[in-house]
Amino acid sequence: MVSNNQRVKRAQIVDAAKEVLATQGLAACTARAVADASPLTKSAIHYYFRDVDEIVDVAMAEHVDAMLVGLRRAAHEAVAGERLWRVVEAYLATFADRPHAAFLWFEYWVAVSRRASVGAAAAMLDRVRDLLVEVLDVSEPDETADRVLSWLLGTIVQQQVRPRSSAVLRSELARVVE
Repeated sequence: MVSNNQRVKRAQIVDAAKEVLATQGLAACTARAVADASPLTKSAIHYYFRDVDEIVDVAMAEHVDAMLVGLRRAAHEAVAGERLWRVVEAYLATFADRPHAAFLWFEYWVAVSRRASVGAAAAMLDRVRDLLVEVLDVSEPDETADRVLSWLLGTIVQQQVRPRSSAVLRSELARVVE
């Protein structure tokens, strides 16, 4: 059983890792960097987590969960016919407001693919996809959610390089949902 003290220490480590990831990127997220960003020692980092990959998986999941809170808020504040667009708009705004987040997300995918450990990343994608299924008002929400998620991931990258207006994005989304 995990004690309250252990939970607190793990949370401090994850919070420090989230800060390192958000400000310096995946490559900079080492045990030393996490220790430097937390009140704990490098030895403590290794005591509470198997390795840095585990810390990164938990930190990335917390980043995604925080984003999902905002996306769910956008969905609940929208009128029925606008729910999907409001979620998409909030999703894209997350990455537009934090350009490094887009790079971090894709760097993370590459890293977990290279280490053949995609389970945590797949679970994060599933949580985003599940939200899309919830807000889609179509006859086949599962298939449509897959298409929308693929479009969103590509759009994140394209918006970094070749930004398009809301009107263009909304038109593209309508074609994806058809």
